[in-house]
Amino acid sequence: MDDRPRYMISIAAELVGMHPQTLRIYENKGLVSPKRTRGNTRLYSEADLERLRLIQRLTTELGLNLAGVEVVLRLEDELRRAHERLERLERQMREEIQNVHKQYRRDLVLYQAPRPVPTRTR
Repeated sequence: MDDRPRYMISIAAELVGMHPQTLRIYENKGLVSPKRTRGNTRLYSEADLERLRLIQRLTTELGLNLAGVEVVLRLEDELRRAHERLERLERQMREEIQNVHKQYRRDLVLYQAPRPVPTRTR
């Protein structure tokens, strides 16, 4: 998802079909965190817009209040971080396996069947 800040609050609000004041409320509650310019203007990224659309679906379609939305968003963030960690660990594991395979010796070794041990008879 594109994380580059691009849209001022009025444009972001229009793109997601919300009032700018609603976006400010969501920011105050910590549900969305737009970047700020040096002049303190809010700039929303595509990722922020997707998050706002998700909040909108959770409140309108599922009827969640903002406390419920906060829990869902926190769990989704945790799940995303877990997936990222899992992907990173799988990538590291594949690299380690490749390194082990590179260390294999590829010498030819002749096989000799073991000779039977002579048994003593009395």
